[in-house]
Amino acid sequence: MATLGFNTTRIQTPSLPRINRSSSFTKPIKTHLLYPQTLSKRPRFVSRSLPESSVSITKEERVIKQEESSEVVEEDDPTSELSYLDPESDAESIKEWELDFCSRPILDSRGKKIWELVVCDNSLSLQVTKYFPNNVINSITLKDAIVSITQDLGVPLPEKIRFFRSQMQTIITKACKELAIKAVPSKRCLSLFLWLQERYDTVYTRHPGFQKGSLPLLSLDNPFPMNLPENLFGERWAFVQLPYSAVKEEISDFEEKFVFGASLDLDLLGIEVDENTLIPGLSVATSRAKPLAAWMNGLEVCSIEADSSKGCLILSVGISTRYVYATYKKTPVTTDEAEAWESAKKASGGLHFLAIQDDLDSDDCVGFWLLIDLPPPPV
Repeated sequence: MATLGFNTTRIQTPSLPRINRSSSFTKPIKTHLLYPQTLSKRPRFVSRSLPESSVSITKEERVIKQEESSEVVEEDDPTSELSYLDPESDAESIKEWELDFCSRPILDSRGKKIWELVVCDNSLSLQVTKYFPNNVINSITLKDAIVSITQDLGVPLPEKIRFFRSQMQTIITKACKELAIKAVPSKRCLSLFLWLQERYDTVYTRHPGFQKGSLPLLSLDNPFPMNLPENLFGERWAFVQLPYSAVKEEISDFEEKFVFGASLDLDLLGIEVDENTLIPGLSVATSRAKPLAAWMNGLEVCSIEADSSKGCLILSVGISTRYVYATYKKTPVTTDEAEAWESAKKASGGLHFLAIQDDLDSDDCVGFWLLIDLPPPPV
């Protein structure tokens, strides 16, 4: 069985060696991350409910209706629902949705928690919310709601729907199956995460039934990491780093050359990264790089964590699957390297990456995933 071996290349705290660009150590470069003061100031989030008459076939009519109602954004009714399609978007191109179907910290007139369906796409061109009483929560209700969205806004049924709550997997999967939609359990629902945070701050807390201090009914799992399946093993690995400008090149390569991997919309995340900012990553090398990258591509890779206390790397995929990705012998030097890598990740706003290569000295990546540590939404 192939195993991952600790690379002897050492990391000088607080800098990390650059991957594929230079074999020498780099001097520390100051990290610049600029965050907007509030997400609510970003135009991507729609915090109002459009009247039914605003749902129109033509883009021109949607623009007119949107302009007419733009003056009342600050006086939203937190009990209203939202049905929005960006008038500039191509409805036919929205093929993947992100979905949450869960209770909210809000009580109805019966004293029961209200449930809410929240749907968006990764660019937030599509934004829909619907409230439900707790006695109609099932796959039929969800299926009907999905169909209703397509009919009301004139968008096709999606090919995929991502969701991040394992407790709702049965209901969501069954509803999707009946509509021939692929249900994808994944924490790579970053647009949805951000929108739920924004709704908590600007909608739920203003709702007359809001219950301050109420804990989420369906909390996210963080299970004990499992052994790595044999098909996911590499042969060597190394802590590495790339300036953000080089990260963009790698992302461009896989988008143009159809290399395995995944990117992030940093504009959506509200993160502005200086071109020289060093982004930490993990490079995995193996003679079977393409098969490994293909397997990884189907796992919805979320994040990588260096656990210096246990001397291992943790790979998080899907919703709640965590693997011991690699282990190393704990020494003061290796502990410093792991802690330096985690510190660099925090300094870059949680951004990091996974690169799969034929060889650690290669100039090419077979797979490249841009990742981020993002806290779960408060609901």
